[in-house]
Amino acid sequence: MTDWESSSMARVLPPARPRTLAKVPFVELADGRLQGVVSSGSDIGRVYVSSVSAGSYEFACSTNNNRPCGGARGTFCKHIATLIDEAALQYGVDRVARYLRVDVTGDVSGEQPTGRDIAERMRDAGPARADGTAAAAVFSQFLRHLTYLEHPPTTTPVPELHWFPTAGAVR
Repeated sequence: MTDWESSSMARVLPPARPRTLAKVPFVELADGRLQGVVSSGSDIGRVYVSSVSAGSYEFACSTNNNRPCGGARGTFCKHIATLIDEAALQYGVDRVARYLRVDVTGDVSGEQPTGRDIAERMRDAGPARADGTAAAAVFSQFLRHLTYLEHPPTTTPVPELHWFPTAGAVR
């Protein structure tokens, strides 16, 4: 058994590439979906909760006030495309494609696939619009992550943050 397997902390994978949090402050691969929160381009007080289901590619996008996104009419809106791009930066294209069950191989140009390639393959499948019931859970998870920013600096353990690795932990 390796050291990390016998320790009480989980491995944290570094981002595949650095990304800015202004556009997509929250993105995760969870609950069989790529899901996250995307900032509005026109209103600083509005965010969109977007998600795409693995396999079926059903998509949902709505505001933080549960109003449907006007751009998600029959296909992915710009918020979902942005979410996919940022997920590719955070987790890497291969991991996102594998999680969503999208085949991005076979590009004859020889270039590395991107988040846009994942979105295009899913669009080609003609995904349906989901009912959006996951939006509340996704936004709630985002708000919970924001509360971690309000914790005062401390060197004592915080039980809710136990899964973050400690710097310079003693073995």
